[in-house]
Amino acid sequence: MNENQLSKRLERVGELVPVGSRLADIGSDHAYLPVALMLQGKIEYAVAGEVVKGPYDSAEKQVRKNGLSEKIIVRLADGLDAVKAEDEINAVSICGMGGILIRDILEKGRATSHLNGNEMLILQPNVGEKVLRSWLMAQGYTILSEEILEENQKIYEIICAERKSAAAVYTEEELTFGPLLLQSRGDVFMKKWQREIAQRRNVVEQLKKSKINQQQKIIELEQEINRIEEVLEK
Repeated sequence: MNENQLSKRLERVGELVPVGSRLADIGSDHAYLPVALMLQGKIEYAVAGEVVKGPYDSAEKQVRKNGLSEKIIVRLADGLDAVKAEDEINAVSICGMGGILIRDILEKGRATSHLNGNEMLILQPNVGEKVLRSWLMAQGYTILSEEILEENQKIYEIICAERKSAAAVYTEEELTFGPLLLQSRGDVFMKKWQREIAQRRNVVEQLKKSKINQQQKIIELEQEINRIEEVLEK
């Protein structure tokens, strides 16, 4: 992967970034996403934030190599601390982390006013999508689009959200499976949740062999399996 050939998931994230955006890419790694979008002429300005020195240095090198140092600012900072008011950011991308970590980054940004609530959020959690959707709903965001894709035998979800005048309210089922993914129910969606069923069944079998009484945990897992099966059969 490089700035000219993004991974499938980052390419899709890039497609969701609005034209003319001022983007903050948090956990930017090599800054591949902002550099690619700037080279395409899609964004106006970007901040590439990194909390680790090695990836920060890689991002700086990548930006310099492409002659974009005046348009992409690389900052060594924790999460949304990388964003300054004068950046006038209106889109935030956070990719390749767990949903809990992404939620914590957004919550800290909100609490410290580095996230003003007017930005479009393009989020790609590796796990923990429900936690992230729950935070978005609690903070008055509406999910505009959801994607699910498979790359290198891993399944990824992308959630794009924005605050609207009327706050969205999602059911427990929608928070778990994704309100828009539930409507489209593509092949990758079915594959993901069939995998989840298989993983839970495997855990149940292991617990049944345990010498410690795990009956309560077994019951909980079997209930989860039933709930997933009910959704897939709708």
